[in-house]
Amino acid sequence: MAPSTTHITVSGLRFAWPDGTSVFDGLDLAVGPGRTGLIGLNGTGKSTLLRLIAGELRPGAGAVRVAGELGYLPQNLTLDTTRRVDEVLGIARTRAALHAIEAGDVAEEHFAEVGDDWDIEERTRATLDQLGLTHVGLDRTVGQVSGGETVLLRLAALLLRRPEVLLLDEPTNNLDLDARRRLYAAVDAWSGVLVVVSHDRQLLERVDQVADLREGGVRWFGGPLSAYEEALAVEQEAAERVVRSAEADVRRQKRDLIEAHDKLATRARQGRKAFETKREPKIVMGNRKRAAQESAGKHRLMHEERLAEARQRLEKAEEAVRDDDEIRVDLPHTAVPPRRRVLSLREVRLRYGGTADLEVVGPERIALLGRNGAGKTTLLTTVAGRLAAEAGEVSAHVPMRYLPQRLDVLDPARSIADNVRALAPSANPQHVRAQLARFLFRKERPDQLVGTLSGGERFRASLAALMLAEPAPQLLMLDEPTNSLDLASVRQLTSALESYRGALLVASHDLPFLHGIGITRWLRLDGELTETEPPPA
Repeated sequence: MAPSTTHITVSGLRFAWPDGTSVFDGLDLAVGPGRTGLIGLNGTGKSTLLRLIAGELRPGAGAVRVAGELGYLPQNLTLDTTRRVDEVLGIARTRAALHAIEAGDVAEEHFAEVGDDWDIEERTRATLDQLGLTHVGLDRTVGQVSGGETVLLRLAALLLRRPEVLLLDEPTNNLDLDARRRLYAAVDAWSGVLVVVSHDRQLLERVDQVADLREGGVRWFGGPLSAYEEALAVEQEAAERVVRSAEADVRRQKRDLIEAHDKLATRARQGRKAFETKREPKIVMGNRKRAAQESAGKHRLMHEERLAEARQRLEKAEEAVRDDDEIRVDLPHTAVPPRRRVLSLREVRLRYGGTADLEVVGPERIALLGRNGAGKTTLLTTVAGRLAAEAGEVSAHVPMRYLPQRLDVLDPARSIADNVRALAPSANPQHVRAQLARFLFRKERPDQLVGTLSGGERFRASLAALMLAEPAPQLLMLDEPTNSLDLASVRQLTSALESYRGALLVASHDLPFLHGIGITRWLRLDGELTETEPPPA
């Protein structure tokens, strides 16, 4: 990429957390105009890299340079609920000065504050309209808007500043379907430098290039996510062919070495027999024995070297094949017969509004849709017994488990293994540790405190606790399960849920994920719970 067009330059970047854990050790990166999707496994440092570029973290060594004004939308956005919308948008002082001038106050400081922004309110309303926030008044407080609307408000504030460089970290995590479409449109219209960290396939189909952050370095792929996956599949197929060839060579060299040993053993037996029968003079036989031993040693050494070289080639070939750490889950056999009653909701009135009547029979796979604030999480927590309904009856007819969006099913002060044993008290401790290895908690990792885990690790630990619980769930309820997962883990979770034979009730805005797990029934909560047509993936 030519330096004249580079807007973000990272050179020799080193960064480690206070406990000494290294994240980057000499990272080089250059990003120019266009939309870049930054992807990678959980824990590779995607969010950390954005924070370093944004200046929220300081590198231990190296340099980060950004040409132009930068805007940054973090993954975990917390805003003071008492602040007014115009304050969040960064226009409160300009707006107050405009109103003062309109009221006849011609003080010089008002004109200085306004500058060239005489149309600030019109531009603001247009930006809010673009993001579907037409109904949000500038004098309202943050506490009066939903979590998804808060994310869009922060994005609106960035767009109003017109930065040349925009960093977005998992921007669709808390957005409903309509809000996601608004954000997609804003990304489509972006003409500057955009770097987005996301697992949202629909969002990543809108980027111009993909940067794959892996093992402390970045590989670039032209085109959107689908082009990246196609290129990677071709590359991995070729790498696997090389591995198979190298494995065959190792087997061949092992056979040759065994045959060489057999031949040498035969010669040694023949030599001993000749010596015992004394067919030739002793000195001649001694010389012949030494020559045979030297020849045998060279022969054996040659085959051993060939085997070592073959093993080295195999090791190098295996390094080119990706063995991404993904969630490997063999879900328990929790089959529900087709006509078995699973869940009944009769005239249920939810605590924060909304009504629901529902009968779940057999291993149905139900998607729960609805805008932010419609009550999807309230419905799931009510079914799970965490929240009482204001009226009506909730009856679960099978064992069930609920994985909430906030992943608060585990005690942060206890280890992963102890949390699992708390839900499966009769399980053998060694069996628990063996099962946790399927969730990538190997060796000493099950002894790690839950409070020290990353978002993706906490998800894996929570899912493990639910799946290994006694009794195993025949109804599994998930609230936005893909929010904390990388693309590889989303694929593995999708595959795992495909093999699950119980009933599923999933609240999610991730349409590709929902279609991938074979949803059989689509429900929408909007005042009341109703059946709806499946939206396009």
